[in-house]
Amino acid sequence: VERTRATERSIAYRLLSVPPRRTTIMAAVISRARAIGKMLSMPVTLSAPGPAFAATAVWSRGKHSLPDLPYDYSALEPVISGEIMELHHSKHHQAYVNGLNAASEQMEAAQAKGDVESMTRLTKAITFNGGGHINHSIFWQNLCPKKDYRPPQGALLAKIDQDFGSLEKLQASLTQATVGLQGSGWGWLGYHKETDQLYVKTMANQNPLQCGTPLLGIDAWEHAYYLQYKNVRPDYVKAIWEVVNWADVEARFEASSS
Repeated sequence: VERTRATERSIAYRLLSVPPRRTTIMAAVISRARAIGKMLSMPVTLSAPGPAFAATAVWSRGKHSLPDLPYDYSALEPVISGEIMELHHSKHHQAYVNGLNAASEQMEAAQAKGDVESMTRLTKAITFNGGGHINHSIFWQNLCPKKDYRPPQGALLAKIDQDFGSLEKLQASLTQATVGLQGSGWGWLGYHKETDQLYVKTMANQNPLQCGTPLLGIDAWEHAYYLQYKNVRPDYVKAIWEVVNWADVEARFEASSS
């Protein structure tokens, strides 16, 4: 979890790293980058608060890499096949990492030249690929082999009961939202510290979760399930609850609510 959150923080800093300019276009770029950075803000460790982002940040070179899975590709069977997991991780997630690295290098060059038009365009590429990288980095940790599954407990379970009425009602709410998502995107359980509320929200494409901390994500892109479930998303979403790693979700909740 600590390694995943370090990755999340690193991406967040990059998405914040367009320096201020005295132009309307640049102000918009900065505003968008800062907003994305706040969406991705997460604690570095389970005991430390999230990073306090400065008003401006400096773009620095650095490569992102594909994180290792904490289990074998076949470990989530029969819920998710090993073939899907291998393609999803080694091809699709890798593509987001490659896109993020390429866009980051191009952004550094555009910044050095003061090329505002390119910086504006590249902010979108970093949002998409950075979002894909961070969303998937959370997703892998959110899952576990079926034999290791256990229901949520402790403070998280108490909060679920308080905000949703029961675990079953939370599952029904997130399932309905994810199944009903039009096109590609993600279904999320998030936590908003300022209001002390758990909430369910869907995000289109690879847009990172807004207004709070992502705790549990369900990938609703067809590449996450089509080879096994065809176009029957409801069956995939129903089954994925059998391999949710509630220990990871609990750790994220504890870190974000402390």
